[in-house]
Amino acid sequence: MRILYLHQHYSGPAGATATRSHALAHALAARGHHVTLACGRYEGAVTGLAGAFRGGRREGLVRGLRIVEFDIGCGNAQGLGGRGLSFGRYAARAARLALGGRWDLVVASSTPLTVVLPALLARRLRGTPFLYEMRDPWPELPRALGGVPGWALSGMERLADAACRQAAAVVALSEGMAETALGRGAAAQRVHVVPNGCDLDLFGPQVAPWRPAEVAPWEVLAVYAGAHGRANGLDSLLEAAALLRAGGERRIRILLVGEGGEKPRLRAQAAERGLHNVTFLPAMPKRKLASLLAGAQLGVQCLAPVPEFAEWTAPNKLMDYLAAGLPVVANLSGRAARLLAEGPCGIATPPGDAAAMAQALRWMADNPALRQAMGRSARDQAVRRWDRRLLASQFAGIVEEAAAPAATLEALAAA
Repeated sequence: MRILYLHQHYSGPAGATATRSHALAHALAARGHHVTLACGRYEGAVTGLAGAFRGGRREGLVRGLRIVEFDIGCGNAQGLGGRGLSFGRYAARAARLALGGRWDLVVASSTPLTVVLPALLARRLRGTPFLYEMRDPWPELPRALGGVPGWALSGMERLADAACRQAAAVVALSEGMAETALGRGAAAQRVHVVPNGCDLDLFGPQVAPWRPAEVAPWEVLAVYAGAHGRANGLDSLLEAAALLRAGGERRIRILLVGEGGEKPRLRAQAAERGLHNVTFLPAMPKRKLASLLAGAQLGVQCLAPVPEFAEWTAPNKLMDYLAAGLPVVANLSGRAARLLAEGPCGIATPPGDAAAMAQALRWMADNPALRQAMGRSARDQAVRRWDRRLLASQFAGIVEEAAAPAATLEALAAA
């Protein structure tokens, strides 16, 4: 089949951001399908293309995938207006690609939600079926976070309804997200859950450990690796660091790795409060991150205290920690808390409760044997339940089923 895979924020494994689409697209290519993946220039992403942009795009074959990269920058540090403009420009360029080729299926991977516009147009004007991959539920999460104009939320409502009702299949990353798709009119038989998975080859006990020079050999290293945005609630982690320091705890170093609009403010706040137990590093390629996690003792998952996050999020970083065999301290309830209870492989604290997070970090430092047992349980769970290769195979089967009616009609017409 000829598949157009639309993901504005795509990155290959050399980048410093999520690689789910890379794994899923390669699973499709391994089954003999011709996959064209169209993306923009996302902060921290590495597509594998090195040539100059011509006419606002560059393209080429990268490990069996045809990559089309538009010269449209986007990143977490951009304001709402800048990101909105980037989303619109990408949708326009991707629409021309969707309408200008002969595709058996379009995969529209959100966020942003505007990625479904080209898929909806191709369905309406060319009869091309599409699969809607819901990586975050929009507009549910933007509404919960606040700060988005009412007119924008209203437009997102209509777009999300159309995507869920008209898609040949909807793939959600969690059961909670799947419920939102059903609530928007998607037929139950067309909704599937394919969660984020663990890259067991990239992360794990086979990786040589590395620790930054700022980290003393005797320190218990707790790593947060991810976006530094409003949704991540990292003020709570800094408050936990302050409580540990005020209580005389000197064994624990909290390392925040990544970029985002909140990072300059967070760094200034940490310096102002004298939080010498906190270190910031820029985002790093996945392979270097794997070495860092191999040299750490803890993974930290942090989100803002928004009730909707309990079932509507599926953080990539949590899967990376489990694959690396790290016990996790998370300030989440719901899905993540249930996941950490298995084994157990971590401690879930109440959202927004910095004191509870500080207490959990101290417990991990006080109990090295139990902490290491949790790490072994984390890796075991990653292998048993979250192997990305198995999940990618499941996704490929859903894609083939979604495209089957159109492919069958084309084959009959050709005969």
